[in-house]
Amino acid sequence: MKTIKYIFATALIALAASSCTDLDVDVKSKLIDYPNSEIALEGKMADAYYAFRKQLGNNYNRYQTFSSDEASGLSFDGDYYDGAENVNPTLHTFQANNTPGNWWSDLAGGITKCNKLINELSADSSALSKRYIANLRTVRAFYHFILMDSYGDVPILNKIYDDGEAIERQPRKTVAEFIEKELLESLPNLSTASDASTYGKPNKWMAEALLVKLYMNWGVYTCGNVADYDPTTTTNTKLNDAVKYCDDIIKSGLFNLSDNYRKKFLYNNGYQIKDFIYAMPYDCVSAQGMLYGRYRTFRKIDLGKPTGYYSGKMKNSCAGICAMNPEFADLFTLKGDERNKCVLGGKVFMHDAITGDETSTPYIYNGSQLEFTKTLTLKAGGEAQLNAGATPDGWRQGYRSIKFYPNPTEYSEYSRNQSNDVPIFRYADILLEKAEAILRGATATNGDTPQSLFNQIRAYVNAPLLDHTPSLKELLDERGREFFDENWRRNDMIRFGTFESEYGFHRHDFPGANFDKSHRIFPVPQAVMDENTNWKQNAGY
Repeated sequence: MKTIKYIFATALIALAASSCTDLDVDVKSKLIDYPNSEIALEGKMADAYYAFRKQLGNNYNRYQTFSSDEASGLSFDGDYYDGAENVNPTLHTFQANNTPGNWWSDLAGGITKCNKLINELSADSSALSKRYIANLRTVRAFYHFILMDSYGDVPILNKIYDDGEAIERQPRKTVAEFIEKELLESLPNLSTASDASTYGKPNKWMAEALLVKLYMNWGVYTCGNVADYDPTTTTNTKLNDAVKYCDDIIKSGLFNLSDNYRKKFLYNNGYQIKDFIYAMPYDCVSAQGMLYGRYRTFRKIDLGKPTGYYSGKMKNSCAGICAMNPEFADLFTLKGDERNKCVLGGKVFMHDAITGDETSTPYIYNGSQLEFTKTLTLKAGGEAQLNAGATPDGWRQGYRSIKFYPNPTEYSEYSRNQSNDVPIFRYADILLEKAEAILRGATATNGDTPQSLFNQIRAYVNAPLLDHTPSLKELLDERGREFFDENWRRNDMIRFGTFESEYGFHRHDFPGANFDKSHRIFPVPQAVMDENTNWKQNAGY
């Protein structure tokens, strides 16, 4: 059960890095005890902490998913084509004017809120203010990380800018170094707790997990031209640092793999999940924006009647455009692997509305049991729009993920909004990142080996254990099984050098598919370019 209450401010989100969003009420006037009242501070902090919520729950997830080998974004005789906003990431033909590609605005707005609060708190030297400043610097570093990972060279926004003041983008390497410095300087003042009071908020472990993620991709972020990165020749000087912080998180004893894989992603997940180091909290009523199911369900429904495997009575239609690529679906074939239950393929059965467990009752659509196909087949002449056709055969293309299984009643009542929290950093990731770092040349510590760390993951999901040192390909495949739908696959593929591989419709024989290595980063959104006319668009766009 979720027991956390969320407090939301009403400040508008800045459109671009140059925006300076005014908070509605001066923070010092909220309560007479400011800044010594945690209630007052928490209320103001919430708006800064959760600036990424809406985008993470929808647009960001679509772009990360479709640009990786996880899934393709289909359309159905024009329905959900939407100006190629799902086709473009699928084919790596990203466009600056595609709305889903613009999470820059929300993050820039979040950074602006962090900066305002840092300025206001800096006037007080209490331990409480120092802790909250460290929290804000950590969240600000996280937002810079997402911007840098997505768009390459971005501004370092560590102050309030005057109206009309020119803002310059900084080299990606410089931004990576800024993020590292911010996190290292913040660590001593961050909370070491990991419980309901810190859930969804920055703490020491969130900062260290972000450092590990930064260090694992250090070669990508500091190589200069993004197209020049080569995993076989580019040196990563931070692998031992990655291991150091992996060890600190492991030794804390606060995290483990005791939770059942499938159940920890359900709608009632939360601070009690011991695998979650840092997660984005969602609630279908008070913290909306989580829409993963909307894109992954079977789209053809009868409004007001039970809806497929979700078992609820829907009031709104579903997209159903997220079709798992055949190559990715093939990962979910390990004997006994609990993660296989998060993927629907072949004949479909109803699922229990409360537990999400598959039942023995077939899901009947149009007089017969629905069957999802592994192969993706487009309608004749449908290549430009990835048009599968507006027919039962078109709608059932591709296996489907039910990893973030919603509460069917909530899903129906609240316009497909889900209460499933989305993990950003997990303990399982720390184990596999340490395994990868050692495999890539870091010094092994505490008796751990890539094989022993890898097998901790296999063991808790009841998958076959490895009897050898995993290869890098085996590590990448395991990361696919473990972290699909969690927005890290594109990041992983770039680091492993497989982003330009062939998968789904991203094939050399498919019309329009793009393999330009400069497309490892997205174009700066057009709205942001229009606000900053002194900038040049990313190379390759």
